[in-house]
Amino acid sequence: MKFSLILISLLSAVKTYGWGMKGHEAVGFIAMKFLAPEASSFVETSLSGPQYHSSLGLAAPWADEVRRQKGYAWSAPLHFVDAEDQPPTECSVNQKRDCAGNGCILTAIANYTSRVVDTSLSDSDRQEALKFIDHFIGDIGQPLHVEGIERGGNGIHVQCAGKKNNLHSVWDDGIINKLLDDKYDGSVIQWVNSLIERIQQLDCLRAWIKLPLGVRRRADCPRASLDDTLNCPLVWAKESNAYDCSFVWTYDSYEDLCSDDNDYYSGAVPIIELQIAKQGYRLAAWLNVLFDGKTNLP
Repeated sequence: MKFSLILISLLSAVKTYGWGMKGHEAVGFIAMKFLAPEASSFVETSLSGPQYHSSLGLAAPWADEVRRQKGYAWSAPLHFVDAEDQPPTECSVNQKRDCAGNGCILTAIANYTSRVVDTSLSDSDRQEALKFIDHFIGDIGQPLHVEGIERGGNGIHVQCAGKKNNLHSVWDDGIINKLLDDKYDGSVIQWVNSLIERIQQLDCLRAWIKLPLGVRRRADCPRASLDDTLNCPLVWAKESNAYDCSFVWTYDSYEDLCSDDNDYYSGAVPIIELQIAKQGYRLAAWLNVLFDGKTNLP
């Protein structure tokens, strides 16, 4: 069965999520395409049943849903890292400075990476760990999840599609919603298939799953020894955070950021698509190393 048909059957079997979920669904569905055999087997077993249909795409929004529940309120700070920098003039991420106290997305990815492979834990605990990894590796690719100013842009009032909004929501939802409505008939399925096709045509994929020079030795991210479960998320966080200076903070609060007539929208779309494609590919690489011992990717 073609990948697109699999997605259609999965999404038709369950409720559709709010627009804020589309980016996370895309990351999860992209990862499904690149899973190695053992990683795929674990995902299939762990996420089996009518709720997730063995799909990282359908499980990806879970962490956002439960963070609003009393029993999971503790998880809310784990969705981001509050970088104490000054965009657009200075952008940086420092684990000791920005991830103290109750932790952040960096330590969360490391923690749940350890838990998902811990066979002494129950199946439900390992499934929970998988769902957190699925979500957080998506979150860390969103530039405003790696920014502390104005609560990651939540306190910055802007316009999107003729309505009042905030900068964070525009990057979470508004731009993606307009893109899907304009080019993909509002369909995450069509968007994911387009992104996968473009990923497969790239010749720079190796760079997406490498630690850069200067971070220990240049190696697959993560390495099979699991000794870099903080290094890789930190590299990805710095990459996302750099966009806060190079583009995100170039907004004009008096203009509609989700308008075809606005250069901001046309500039944001390729960044968002690249980050979602990268994080889907990286999620697959992460799980492949955990369960197959290597990234098993081009």
